[in-house]
Amino acid sequence: MTAGEIGTAIELATAEGWNPGIDDAACFHAADPTGFLAGFIDGELVATISVVKYGDAFGFLGLYIVKPAYRGRGYGFELWNAGIAALGRRTIGLDGVVAQQENYRRSGFVLAYRNVRYMGVKARLLADDRRIVPLSSVAFGDLEAYDRSVFVTDRASFLRAWIAQPRALAIGLVRDDRLAGYGVIRPAADGYKIGPLFADDAAIAEALLNGLVNWIPLGATYYLDVPEPNRAAVALAERDAMTVVFETARMYAGPAPDVPVERVFGVTTFELG
Repeated sequence: MTAGEIGTAIELATAEGWNPGIDDAACFHAADPTGFLAGFIDGELVATISVVKYGDAFGFLGLYIVKPAYRGRGYGFELWNAGIAALGRRTIGLDGVVAQQENYRRSGFVLAYRNVRYMGVKARLLADDRRIVPLSSVAFGDLEAYDRSVFVTDRASFLRAWIAQPRALAIGLVRDDRLAGYGVIRPAADGYKIGPLFADDAAIAEALLNGLVNWIPLGATYYLDVPEPNRAAVALAERDAMTVVFETARMYAGPAPDVPVERVFGVTTFELG
């Protein structure tokens, strides 16, 4: 897909109720320009899948959508096979919707854990932490190294685009002269989405979450996708009576990567991992 066609895929995801960010398309394209496939019939884009390659060992599958009028004809399965082939021998991760988990199992994917989407409403200003800084003030090499310590592998091209979104806020928290966590919040089809929210501990995550939520208007809704095994993240999401609105299954085909889930307080995006 071209960058513009990825935008069409984002529109399909919006129609499915997945609530992508409004500037996601350009960032997704930056992650892997060859990692987005589409099926066309008579010039009409009818199906999409993302198969983003992170180096030679890992890839992430998402945006697997067939337009409703074209479902049940095998088009999605054809595109699925093309996507899996494009990733070669890499371990493949995905965040699958509940209804498709059994199909993914039949394709060799194994459940690792659940990701739970929480929704909150900004009701008040929260406590500020003076250690929070704009992420643009942090040396990119330091940010890249921190991200690499939490995410599966290097994703520098995506990261550069993600933190520079024109309508987003990207902040970090510096403790003892080193980055101890960072987070991004961006406008979505509905409200605002936080992701990633990576932190060394729950206190850092809470300070970052406060800073991100303080940036949005009073009364605005915001969403945080939490790995269920991180109980501190679940507790943080429930702090302000956030409610569960969606869930996915993190699944892998191939050896599951060693992800420090205890430092993942918010998933970057279900589409790219």
